Amino acid sequence: MAGYDFCQVLQWFAERVDRIILLFDAHKLDISDEFSEAIKAFRGQDDKIRVVLNKADQVDTQQLMRVYGALMWSLGKVINTPEVLRVYIGSFWAQPLQNTDNRRLFEAEAQDLFRDIQSLPQKAAVRKLNDLIKRARLAKVHAYVISHLKKEMPTVFGKENKKRELISRLPEIYLQLQREYQISAGDFPEVKTMQEQLENYDFTKFHSLKPKLIEAVDNMLSSKISSLMNLISQEEISMPTQLVQGGAFDGTTEGPFNQGYGEGAKEGADEEEWVVAKDKPIYDELFYTLSPVNGKISGVNAKKEMVTSKLPNSVLGKIWKLADCDCDGMLDEEEFALAKHFIKIKLDGYELPNSLPPHLVPPSHRKSLPKAD
Repeated sequence: MAGYDFCQVLQWFAERVDRIILLFDAHKLDISDEFSEAIKAFRGQDDKIRVVLNKADQVDTQQLMRVYGALMWSLGKVINTPEVLRVYIGSFWAQPLQNTDNRRLFEAEAQDLFRDIQSLPQKAAVRKLNDLIKRARLAKVHAYVISHLKKEMPTVFGKENKKRELISRLPEIYLQLQREYQISAGDFPEVKTMQEQLENYDFTKFHSLKPKLIEAVDNMLSSKISSLMNLISQEEISMPTQLVQGGAFDGTTEGPFNQGYGEGAKEGADEEEWVVAKDKPIYDELFYTLSPVNGKISGVNAKKEMVTSKLPNSVLGKIWKLADCDCDGMLDEEEFALAKHFIKIKLDGYELPNSLPPHLVPPSHRKSLPKAD
């Protein structure tokens, strides 16, 4: 790091990259003073920042909750933004998981992070437009600050003393300009950096404020930007989808190791036996306590059992629609077992399918294949 300002290097890169990822280790969470200064170099680029809580398999679930809370509290002191930072929890290395309790969470978080990175090419134009907006607002604020400093300077004597006074009072000047022109505090350049840069300039040579130029910037921000955004949206729709490729993105969506394969409603898709059959004896015992008539239970009796799951009616209604294969308003023992299977899937944290997958259709409801001639 000798010979250059590391934080300035980070700031230079932050202004030009599409995504900033901050890595923290769950088992030794610590934000040092050096790291805090490095994070502060990303000021003004908050929308690009994502946080990864790595090696989360090194701690158990209870410890992980505490670490996550401590991380959010620590980041809140360093990154001053009204929006909550997106934190991805996982174990982003090739070592075996030491604690497998949260394996599903880690896999889901990794997929979310990959999707976020892969979508960057599609959002490139929008990000460039956002950068243009930031630069325009910053230029506008600079004009207000510079013109104010020029106006405060004496015409003949005491120029150097007044210059030092104005530089020392820069935070107060910021507040004054915020109130006078209704400018957000986040639009102003960093005070310390601005003070250092102002030391090298003669304030009497600064330009006075030019209202017409300010009006032109306001017009661009209020009207022309929206039309540009519409053009970008239309262009994105007409262009083919672009995704980041290579590296970790190759070979992760095919085969049995893609997200959700063999889990939830997809469990048993590769098996010949009906996957519900393994738990059907337990479901059958419940079925025959619900007063079946001619091998079927009524919707009222089925509801009494299904609501014991404490799932909301909207979810149970979807489960009923999936399980009532013949749409007769009643459930036979296989349909009831299927309903219980879907309840278990939902309680385990998986999503329900929009339609009944072929491998989950009860055997007695499957149409027999036409015989070959």
